[in-house]
Amino acid sequence: MELKNKKWTEEEFFKVRQEVLNQWPTGKDVDLEEAAEYLRKVPEHKSFPAKLKKAKEEGITLAQPRAGVALIEDHINLLRYLQDVGEADLLPSTIDSYTRQNRYNECEIGLEESRKAGRSMLNGFPAVNHGVEGCRRVFEAVDLPLQARHGTPDARLLSEIIHAAGWTSNEGGAISYNIPYAKSVSLEKSILDWQYCDRLVGLYEEMGISLNREPFGPLTGTLVPPSISNAVAIIEGLLAAEQGVRNITLGYGQCGNLIQDVAAMKALEEQAEEYFKTFGYDVYLTTVFHQWMGGFPQDEAKAFGVISWGSATAALAGATKVIVKTPHEAVGIPTKEANAQGIKATKQTLNLLRGQRLPMSKELEEEIKLIKMETKCILDKVFEVGKGDLAVGVVKAFEMGILDIPFAPSKYNAGKVLPARDNNGAVRILEFGNIPFTKEIKDFHRSLLEERARYEKREVGFQMVVDDIYAVGKGFLVGRPNM
Repeated sequence: MELKNKKWTEEEFFKVRQEVLNQWPTGKDVDLEEAAEYLRKVPEHKSFPAKLKKAKEEGITLAQPRAGVALIEDHINLLRYLQDVGEADLLPSTIDSYTRQNRYNECEIGLEESRKAGRSMLNGFPAVNHGVEGCRRVFEAVDLPLQARHGTPDARLLSEIIHAAGWTSNEGGAISYNIPYAKSVSLEKSILDWQYCDRLVGLYEEMGISLNREPFGPLTGTLVPPSISNAVAIIEGLLAAEQGVRNITLGYGQCGNLIQDVAAMKALEEQAEEYFKTFGYDVYLTTVFHQWMGGFPQDEAKAFGVISWGSATAALAGATKVIVKTPHEAVGIPTKEANAQGIKATKQTLNLLRGQRLPMSKELEEEIKLIKMETKCILDKVFEVGKGDLAVGVVKAFEMGILDIPFAPSKYNAGKVLPARDNNGAVRILEFGNIPFTKEIKDFHRSLLEERARYEKREVGFQMVVDDIYAVGKGFLVGRPNM
């Protein structure tokens, strides 16, 4: 198919669908009409769109963990524990790495090894290999909405199976689940593959079934400037809306400075609403705030400090939900007990701050204005190089470095942008690459980094970047010399 930002016809979709369902034997069990009937019977308390809408209307922030193991019964036990003991509001199924790369044969081997070992030998739940029946067993065993969380450039078969199983939300997007996750997947391919995932949701929508879609906001999760992640989130939201998606959650990963983080969330929601309106999309928009995605302190008490700070920021920003970290982030996959503790610490902070918002100040107002200006600079250029076509524009923008995600492994990413913190811990840009900011914006970033350099009595340079990457793991936000 030729790449363009245009809603797929049913003929185009069903032509590709046959090939998708033949990727693995479990694909043959997906029946769109039967799946639609099943989804119509999903009770409201287990519907992602319904629960998000209620939370937004009530002004509360929901807590959702990450979690996934290989075997169905173990996965059910894990989710029930997070639901009952951890008091989660929404449930995930984190998908394993083999599935993310469409390597279902290796998944099958991992499943067999897991059965023999009596514990998970995969780092997530292999939904495609378990198929519709297995995924429905999980859905029917819990009392909360279920979402697939993964990191898959080609999630077409995964999307078919999880939605047919009653899972009413799917995370990811053509940029956010490609550039930060894969080295050699072209944007043309990932955009087409995610157009398929979004068109599938659009078809369900046309059948009267509301499903939620959530692009992955944090990207690489390492010092990503808000305007870059916001631009990507808005792009992925627009691409999804074109295919008929009507319930969208846009997200952002915590950077650590309260003013900047709240400003980023407000700018994202306001600007996304403007773009949806401009293009005539009828979208119900919610937001998600991701707790700190970088290095964590090894000490559990210190890790709880980081978790609580993220929870407080999410509440004060008015996020619809927050993605929860655990006190075991620095050491590997958490136990179910540690995962539950992370949720409970988060919920305690959210409950204390319920109804509170960070008051508008001159500093907050100026930060919102700056992020919106920067985001608009990027988006205007993406539309320009795509000659009005957003999908074409994305490919060209990455080729030209107009879109450039810090520290991403993809060979399709320029990798010229270097971020660093200013003296207050807000993420600024040290090297701009070809990001199309005005001279005024660039000079402003430079002046803030020079202010920090004077305070620290050193030159503005790459060492600041290195120090900032490791700072939170050492217990600080800004990477000061000799900390």
